[in-house]
Amino acid sequence: MSGAMQRIERMRPPDRRTFLPWLLILTGDVIDLCRGKLPLPWLGAAGLAAFVALYVTTVFRGLDERRETRAPLASLAALAAVTYALTIGYGGDWLLCFPLLSLAAGIVLRGSGPRLGAALGTLGTTVGVLMAVHNDTEDVLAIAWGTALSGLVAASLLNLYETVERLRATREELAHAAVERERLRFSRDLHDLLGHTMSVIVVKAEAVRRLAPRDLDAAVGQAADIEAVGRQALTEIREAVTGYREGSLTTELERARSLLDASGIATDIRQSGPPLPPQTAALLGWVVREGVTNVVRHSAAARCAIEVRGEPDRVHLEITDDGRGVGSESAEPGSAKGGTGLKGLTERLAAAGGALAAGPDGKRGFRLVAELPVDDEEEDRAA
Repeated sequence: MSGAMQRIERMRPPDRRTFLPWLLILTGDVIDLCRGKLPLPWLGAAGLAAFVALYVTTVFRGLDERRETRAPLASLAALAAVTYALTIGYGGDWLLCFPLLSLAAGIVLRGSGPRLGAALGTLGTTVGVLMAVHNDTEDVLAIAWGTALSGLVAASLLNLYETVERLRATREELAHAAVERERLRFSRDLHDLLGHTMSVIVVKAEAVRRLAPRDLDAAVGQAADIEAVGRQALTEIREAVTGYREGSLTTELERARSLLDASGIATDIRQSGPPLPPQTAALLGWVVREGVTNVVRHSAAARCAIEVRGEPDRVHLEITDDGRGVGSESAEPGSAKGGTGLKGLTERLAAAGGALAAGPDGKRGFRLVAELPVDDEEEDRAA
């Protein structure tokens, strides 16, 4: 943002009181009225009181947030009628009411360029004609120009401040949206990280409990795995906090095999096709992590198959099990958007142009399918 815009933001925007001191330009005419230099002073005083009251009312209504109603326009029309009556009835006196009328017109009509331009042009022309009719051509240019300019300046100033306010509000909304996106990212990463890690720790802890009475060495090996998983989880959480975590499909497949084996689930992992670009592999790594975690937690399966099939422009990942047909605690059958983890995966893949589908696989079992496009440029960089 430029220095000028920053200074405008720090300035106090115009309010109702800002435009009231402009009434002081009528001081000379008021003095003439009090000294009796004008005919029918009581009528002039009544006209002046009406003008001041209507001017204040028009300015207040025009600055109100509800100025889209007809009330400001009605006040402006009444103010114009009183202004023309004073200047015409008093033979060219009270011409300085026109700059004030123009100021009020700029406030009320600032959102409508054509109407404002027509109104200001009409007022400036009227001042010139009245002064010419009454042979008062000495200050005609100054008053006519001042009449048109006062409304234009008022409208421009208010529009500028309103634009700055809208920009400030938009900037705050964008900042809030960025915070919400980061909060969602962190929540999603934390769910995926801890959900999988805790499942591994629970499974291996159960294995330690089962093995300890009869095979101490195997139990110690499982305990060592728990320690390694815990350390890796700490590293991944730190990376998730800083936003730099990049998963690895190969690593996740190895972890999936280890977790499924420790859970007593027979594992079949097949991978084919060309090497995948890092971003695609990272997204598929998240799918494998969440899918295998759900198999261990909820499926009660005896067998799980994971297939990664790569094609030149697209990659296909499928995870199936022979369990009881449940993919997550809160997922509805046939939907990939029920559980928090599956919903997060759906959003991740959709952002990359992919898709995720999950649901029961026939009468028994659960099937999760993910598809992602392969970016040729990214693939070239990966190769």
